[in-house]
Amino acid sequence: MRKALIFFLICLVSAIFPVPQGFAHTPLCYCEDNGDGTITCEGGFSDGSSGAGVKMKVVDTGGNVLIEGKMDEDSEFTFKKPEGDYTVILDAGPGHEVEVPGSEITE
Repeated sequence: MRKALIFFLICLVSAIFPVPQGFAHTPLCYCEDNGDGTITCEGGFSDGSSGAGVKMKVVDTGGNVLIEGKMDEDSEFTFKKPEGDYTVILDAGPGHEVEVPGSEITE
């Protein structure tokens, strides 16, 4: 529920303070530690578009891909938390990537 509220607030702020047309489709991604050894990320776009089907990957500090997948129909991606340092990447195409360092993902 908390992650949905945060995602909603990000979208609301984006709607209240419009950005120039060239940035109207900015990707957003929020990740949260579920406390059970898994991480759930929720994504979408600043114009309210769904993140369903958007590519997701988890990489280690060397850039090696640990996990790959796509956002589900609810614009969520859940994966087993890797050991060590990692980064989650929402990849919606060139110029539309969001990186979330694992160190910033909390319960």
